[in-house]
Amino acid sequence: MGFTTSDDGRRDVPSSCVIEDTPWQKIRDRKIADREVLLNARPQWRLKEPVPQSAADVSQLSVSQLTEREKEIVHCDATSLVERLASRRYTAVEVTRAFCHVATISQALTNCLTEVFFDEAITRATDLDRHLEETGEVVGPLHGLPVSIKDHIYVKGCDTSTGYIAWAFKSVAERDAVAVQILRKAGAVLYVKTANPQTLLSLETNNNVFGRTVNPFNRALTPGGSSGGESALIALHGSPLGVGTDIGGSIRIPAAYMGLFGFKASVGRIPHAGLRGPHDGMEAIIGVLGPLARSARDLSLFCRTMLESEPWLIEPPLLEIPWKQNIVDGEGIPERLCFAILWDDGVVTPHPPILDALQKTKRALLAAGHEVIDWIPVAHQAAWDLIVKLYFLDGGEEYRELQVNDPMVPQTEWIMSQAPNDGKPYSVRETFKLNQEREAFRCKVSTLWNETMSRTTTGRFVDAIISPVAATLAPPHDTTRWWGYTSYWNLVDYPAAVFPVAHHDARTYSPPHLSGDFVPHGSPRNDVEEFISSQWNPETYHNVPVNLQIIGRRLNEERVLGMLNVVDKALGDRVHTSARSRLNGQVKE
Repeated sequence: MGFTTSDDGRRDVPSSCVIEDTPWQKIRDRKIADREVLLNARPQWRLKEPVPQSAADVSQLSVSQLTEREKEIVHCDATSLVERLASRRYTAVEVTRAFCHVATISQALTNCLTEVFFDEAITRATDLDRHLEETGEVVGPLHGLPVSIKDHIYVKGCDTSTGYIAWAFKSVAERDAVAVQILRKAGAVLYVKTANPQTLLSLETNNNVFGRTVNPFNRALTPGGSSGGESALIALHGSPLGVGTDIGGSIRIPAAYMGLFGFKASVGRIPHAGLRGPHDGMEAIIGVLGPLARSARDLSLFCRTMLESEPWLIEPPLLEIPWKQNIVDGEGIPERLCFAILWDDGVVTPHPPILDALQKTKRALLAAGHEVIDWIPVAHQAAWDLIVKLYFLDGGEEYRELQVNDPMVPQTEWIMSQAPNDGKPYSVRETFKLNQEREAFRCKVSTLWNETMSRTTTGRFVDAIISPVAATLAPPHDTTRWWGYTSYWNLVDYPAAVFPVAHHDARTYSPPHLSGDFVPHGSPRNDVEEFISSQWNPETYHNVPVNLQIIGRRLNEERVLGMLNVVDKALGDRVHTSARSRLNGQVKE
């Protein structure tokens, strides 16, 4: 059973799909069946041979049936694509078809898609090609660029189930999110929405509407969450640029687990209105919308496109801070920077490949002439204890209400077990107190950053922090236990960008020699660290990327991306790994 389409392009939901007492399994089956009907409409884009469930690494299969020209297209980063579309080297239609083709295969390999609207995308691409032919001008800076959208972001006419059985077939968007409006005006082509987890408050991607999304490098592992559908699709070259959201690591974790670039800005810079999720109106801790991509320059392409549209005119909470691309390009960034490395947050020591990546990055930065010092961790456990209270101001009541007919998946059960206050809502007075604690914590971290001036030789405090993104590489399904390396920066509202450093190969792995840089803590300091340290086995994490993140001060988005370029160049000049060669293999002008 599929959707019918009204004259205004809005998909109408069959009334039989909204019966209140329909068992959740039937709703799931209907959603999946609708998706399959749309994918089956073009059987030539399907995999010709089934892939055994036992196949772990499927990362090369997504492009295995493409023509050489299609391969060239989908290996471009977004920046190259918009340049080549503008110069008419490629047409919007052929680019759109190539990515729809790979997206179809990617779905079969990883279960990364939710809503599919290829016909609308091809129609849009046809119109864009006609416009360029007739006027000689592009529609906007993203003319003809396919862009994938996380499921809970409104796209007009699309169901927005957001991983909830309760919302499936009942949440057809009547309008676009602000960011989606901007993308359309910029000339982007929307063609798919991608999977997010039940509750959204999860660093894995699994729900009862569409099921589990898996990691294409090793399908026994997670692609991360909550933007896990985006990360899996982009890693498989099924999208050149994706839009995710992040309230505790939900852009950075999936980008890291897939060897991608991802960016979390400070609250108030990037448009955020028009999302479907629990806790709408909760402002004690606010998520942000942002990009996942295959190059550092694509992150700034996205941000520049968003802010050049002056979104604060239609989304009042946004700060009127125009994008300063000159800073991203290096203007005002000192030739010699000082970076601080966070080796260990005092709660969970990262697994060895992550420590090795930190050491490689340190050596690359030193070789490039920069200064590197250690970052002294401040109260990471206290930060988690506070932010989880801010996540659960209502004690988890809305989550429980939404899941009356929607059994909790394992990661939902885990995060619900973290709900403080015995699962009871906080009073208004208690909420005021928590907000005071949040602001006091932000002051504490800012003071620590200022005090680094006494430890640098540049005459400035440190310019940026280099940190793990997580304590592990992409972990086995249902085993994520520590968010502290990402949620900490949401609590203090600092911008952070994720970048690839290496690719873990268990066959050639050898423990890093960290003497002189970092001495790991001995016995586990807590139950979480004991669990995570017991997970470490080189074989478990075979064939997955190793990423880090760079963190800057609040509202310094352009400066963070400018310093990301510095780090990326230092690594490119110094470190040669399979992860970086995969990225460097992109077609660029």
